[in-house]
Amino acid sequence: MYKYDAVDKTIVADRVEQFRGQVSRHLSGELSATDLAPLRLRNGLYMQIHAHMLRVSIPYGLVNSEQMRALAQVSRQYDKGYGHFTTRQNIQFNWPELADVPDILKDLSNVEMHAIQTSGNCIRNISSDHYAGVATDEILDPRPYCEIIRQWSTLHPEFYWLPRKFKIAVTGATEDRAAVKFHDIGLEVVVNDSKQVGFRVYVGGGLGRTPVIGKVIKEFLPREDILSYCEAILRVYNLHGRRDNKYKARIKILVNAMGIDDFRDEVEAEWLHFKDGELKLHDIDFETMQAFFPKPAYDDLDAGDDRVAKWRDLDSRFKAWYDNNTVEHIQPGYRIVNISLKEHGVAPGDATDEQMDAIAAIAEQYSFAEIRVTHEQNLVLADIREQDLLEVWKALDAQRLATPNIGSVNDMICCPGLDFCSLANASSISVAKQINEKFNDFEELYDIGEVKLKMSGCMNACGHHHVGHIGILGVDKKGEEWYQLTVGGDATNDAALGTHLGKAIAKDKVGDAIGDILDVYRVVRTGDERLLDTFRRVGIDPFKEKVYAEDV
Repeated sequence: MYKYDAVDKTIVADRVEQFRGQVSRHLSGELSATDLAPLRLRNGLYMQIHAHMLRVSIPYGLVNSEQMRALAQVSRQYDKGYGHFTTRQNIQFNWPELADVPDILKDLSNVEMHAIQTSGNCIRNISSDHYAGVATDEILDPRPYCEIIRQWSTLHPEFYWLPRKFKIAVTGATEDRAAVKFHDIGLEVVVNDSKQVGFRVYVGGGLGRTPVIGKVIKEFLPREDILSYCEAILRVYNLHGRRDNKYKARIKILVNAMGIDDFRDEVEAEWLHFKDGELKLHDIDFETMQAFFPKPAYDDLDAGDDRVAKWRDLDSRFKAWYDNNTVEHIQPGYRIVNISLKEHGVAPGDATDEQMDAIAAIAEQYSFAEIRVTHEQNLVLADIREQDLLEVWKALDAQRLATPNIGSVNDMICCPGLDFCSLANASSISVAKQINEKFNDFEELYDIGEVKLKMSGCMNACGHHHVGHIGILGVDKKGEEWYQLTVGGDATNDAALGTHLGKAIAKDKVGDAIGDILDVYRVVRTGDERLLDTFRRVGIDPFKEKVYAEDV
């Protein structure tokens, strides 16, 4: 993973002290809350219902054991003993005292972490595939490209006060696990007929109040031009993006207003002015950055360790975990292990300080001291030898981190909702608990198969409800919490926005409605169809008729 040089360390350290001064002036009355707001936001600090929330950056979801221990210590010393991993591969702390935040940032800077640009109208954390470097379908490791973009975008003076927040994602595999079509800029690795590596560039994607699937602005962009072309897009957005209405300020609104062809013309014209200038990348740039992401020192092993089959036969719990929470690895004799942060009764994405310390130790012993954060609010140990799987499972199970539910209804994405967020209209965590209690039979979950259930407590869509196979949106109706459902969303290659099911459902009926949707699926599915495939074949009507049958 990338290691800070002297310049990086100086920038982050100076930033901590700068913010310490700003907080001090605010606490002494010299700086108003209004004046502090844009400053704290650019240091990842929000004001929520009960307390401040600090969002810490985890670039492209990669964290090492030392950093994970530091996060555990922050949660112990300054919070309530846990952290919340987000859909943007970051971590949030929900209870820090304002006066303590500079000290938290100082402690994090000692392990090469920060909260710079995790909020505010700037370029946010660069996200990517959580299986980067180990996926069997990978064309190119996207992490060096993410790091190049991160270094270019951090504290970029021209793009530090954009019309609205700006998100970039990069994927290097044939299967999109980074949701690139739902970002302001999405970069998808492609290889042209001349075997030249480049990117298909999407622009204007996003969720929130106006969900939009990104449009292709360039079918093939040579890799040496990624910075200059991103800069051209941002210049056009910065010039024309609306600043009079924050709900119409995202680049997706601008692209739709101009039309993709006119927007492309402006970007191409802007790009011509500097495309061959200092932002042009060269082979040495890629080689230098790739050196920070070397291939681990894998053992020379054969695939298919005989002991795994025996363990699966002897222990049904291990078998369920292996079958559902581990994935094929590009290196023979290794598996990718998903750590479920979706134990029943726990807010999805939460991990305690004890669990974070344990994960750090397991990674150190078995996975080259490296952990990944996923878009699904889980964690990944990317490099586990097959011969170590039983011991890893035991260690995770002891910490309640081996729930065998990856990809199931219970592996839901869930924002903090009204329990914490001042923007929310309805709670999410309590509804997640209701769904977990209804679907607590793992054999039933496995029969249902893959279901991406995603839930948000408001239209800001932090839970990505628009692109869930089943999406749940909390709404306020005269002071009561109600929930709108969608079916058929997809954030992967065949990107789609969910279809509205019907009128909002009472809070205590959400679990039953999910049950009705899945009952219809199990009746009408054919063969090995996923819920998403069945929906695409039969449409919304059978699901709607079942859910609202009592109203007929």
